[in-house]
Amino acid sequence: MLRNLNNNNSIKIKLKKGDWEIEVECPEDKINEVIPKILASLPSQVMQEEPRGQERRGKTCKEILADMWKEGWFSTERGLFEVDEELQRRGYHYDKSAISHSLTDLVRENTLTRIGSPRNYRYSQKHPPA
Repeated sequence: MLRNLNNNNSIKIKLKKGDWEIEVECPEDKINEVIPKILASLPSQVMQEEPRGQERRGKTCKEILADMWKEGWFSTERGLFEVDEELQRRGYHYDKSAISHSLTDLVRENTLTRIGSPRNYRYSQKHPPA
């Protein structure tokens, strides 16, 4: 946004990127000097562009469960109910059947192991994260 404030020949500029917003007001003849200094002072991650063609996406249930395994959360046996509660505590709300399918995928990939009988399985890490 660029606006000329007629009363003192100043320009007001508002720059916005992501969560950052900067508003600058300076004399019109100093704008080419001021803006590069401001941009150079910003943290580098603010100025980095997001890769084009890639949209941000949430994590899948399986990815979250794999992260929990990496954290060591499955170092003790856990039932489906406990896994569901932990996901909800972390702010993720998945249907129990989706959680069950993701746990089964991790068992097939030898990340987790399960014991028990159908509808009463308990899941734990097959091996600790490296």
